[in-house]
Amino acid sequence: MRGTTVLALLFGLLAASCDKPTTAAPEAGPSASAPLAPPTQTAITGRLVFEANCVGCHTVGEGDRTGPDLKDVGKRRQRDWLVRWIKNPAQMGETDHIGRAISKKYGDVIMPTLELTDEQIEQLLAFFDDASVRGYQVAERAARQLAGPDLEKAQALFFDRCAGCHGSLRQGASAPAITPERAKQIGSASLAATLNHGRPGGMPAWGELGILSAHEVDLLANYLQLPPATRPELPFDAVKKAWNLVTSMAERPKKAAHTRKTQNFFAVVLRDQGYVAILDGDTRERLVQVDVGFAVELVRASASGRYLYAMGRDGRITLIDLFANPPSIAAQARGCFDGRTLEASRAKPDKLLIQGCYWPPQYVVFDGETLEPLHVEGLSGDGDGGPVSGEARVGTILAPRGKPWWALGLMDSGEVALVDYDKPGYGISTRIPAERGMIGGGLDPSGRYASVPTPTQNQLLVVDLGEKKQVAKVPTGKGPRPDPGARWEDPKHGLVAAIPHLAEDKLLVYGIDQRRKNELWKVVREIDGVPAGALNVRTHPKSPWVWLDSPANPKPELARQICVLSKKEGKVHKCWSPRPTGRVMHFEYNQTGSEVWVSGWDKKGALIIYEDATLQEVQRIEADWVVNPMSKLNVFNAANDVY
Repeated sequence: MRGTTVLALLFGLLAASCDKPTTAAPEAGPSASAPLAPPTQTAITGRLVFEANCVGCHTVGEGDRTGPDLKDVGKRRQRDWLVRWIKNPAQMGETDHIGRAISKKYGDVIMPTLELTDEQIEQLLAFFDDASVRGYQVAERAARQLAGPDLEKAQALFFDRCAGCHGSLRQGASAPAITPERAKQIGSASLAATLNHGRPGGMPAWGELGILSAHEVDLLANYLQLPPATRPELPFDAVKKAWNLVTSMAERPKKAAHTRKTQNFFAVVLRDQGYVAILDGDTRERLVQVDVGFAVELVRASASGRYLYAMGRDGRITLIDLFANPPSIAAQARGCFDGRTLEASRAKPDKLLIQGCYWPPQYVVFDGETLEPLHVEGLSGDGDGGPVSGEARVGTILAPRGKPWWALGLMDSGEVALVDYDKPGYGISTRIPAERGMIGGGLDPSGRYASVPTPTQNQLLVVDLGEKKQVAKVPTGKGPRPDPGARWEDPKHGLVAAIPHLAEDKLLVYGIDQRRKNELWKVVREIDGVPAGALNVRTHPKSPWVWLDSPANPKPELARQICVLSKKEGKVHKCWSPRPTGRVMHFEYNQTGSEVWVSGWDKKGALIIYEDATLQEVQRIEADWVVNPMSKLNVFNAANDVY
């Protein structure tokens, strides 16, 4: 999966520390009276290795960036130490006292295991020695202007791969802003290194993973230094025109046209292929594989469990009727060019659906059974919380059962907007001031309190949707994951919930029990021994365990590890790796809570099924169609908010 790995402390590659040196640049180069021989071929080749892998985070003689200045590193460290560090920085960062000090100084970042050959390492060290004497500056090239097909391609790449985190207008959100001015400061070489190698805080290594070609990386590195393009609007008439009713209500079965238990169906997201596979959870057969379009972002269940709604990042929604034999597409629609959030009407089963957009800045309400567009509400402009930027992304939508409204987290204005769908017009009835950058999260069992992470601020916001006010801020570790989390009855602290982290080795458990006011919205357990890079934490009311993944961890062996926590003991019970390759991620229980389904995220992927009580594997589904399986949904659990 990985090509040549970054020789850098990757974390924060696009943070401000990468934009310019943080220490004064030492004078470089020899005096005029001491001419140097030309560099050796080994040093010349080492420069190419450095520029291909390291320049994004390191300089040679221009001061620290995200990682240390490497001028005279051959004098500061013994050669065998440098070789060992480059070969296995993760182990050195844990066991070597110098390695631990370096890691701590630069943000406790785990440098990934390198894949440089012995020859490349020798070339690199020769370059460090030569450049420390001769002086070195990156031969930056000015951004070239893009036009025609190149410009269209670069724009499409940015909106498909980057806009969700950096913003359509590049003003930042869950990732830093990349304005043209800042991109020019970073420079083409560093931008290309970032795009190729990613960062352990969550940005994928687009180039190394083979998702972007060298030409596409070059296009993006240039495009980021140009003024951002303005995306077209998508007004109601255009949304209406995009609607496609495949099967009318009259043509659909009144009851299930098969004898299977739809409530125990699983929907498996095959994101990169643009498919959702529907499996019978009882027989574990694949019933159908539905083509739902580009980059499947999520799947939601209607409140009755009859329908599934699948949405791609391009904002296209596909309604799947589970009563059909086999399950089939009943309607399609599109309310966004870039959509990330979707939710059904819990108080009116199957009647309505709302889609929140990243672009255009709007939300759209549809008929829940036909996807006929009913209303488009623009979000740019001024809200109660003050000015709203040109972007007004919907970062989360929460829908309590029994209450006829949706709660929308508006990332850019920092508000929670309530949409009462009992009232005509489907407009915003209330705006609750909160914090910018809200994304994901979930509701407590009562449906009154919303807990929403703000990853850039390392905190969890708690909003009382009944009293319509923010009531708490829970400090978290680095990079709280926007996962709904898990909640359970702790033997000591009552009802609790947990949130994993992308950039810190911990799981935070906080109190949500209204009977325990002294622990309410406060951290009651901080569980160590779980790796960073978590995307999902899950449990079930009948389970003694809490399951945690870490697929975004930079260490390959940790990216495919599962950890299980004991609710009774409040600590890690067991960790293991079910696969030798790829990543392992996302847990979903079956309807009864007796099984846990896990995704082996790889080109030759797998669905791994465990008996929850014993943690023993009971079946592994491996087939040609199981390609990079990601999230999963059990219809009953999704329809009834079991997590």
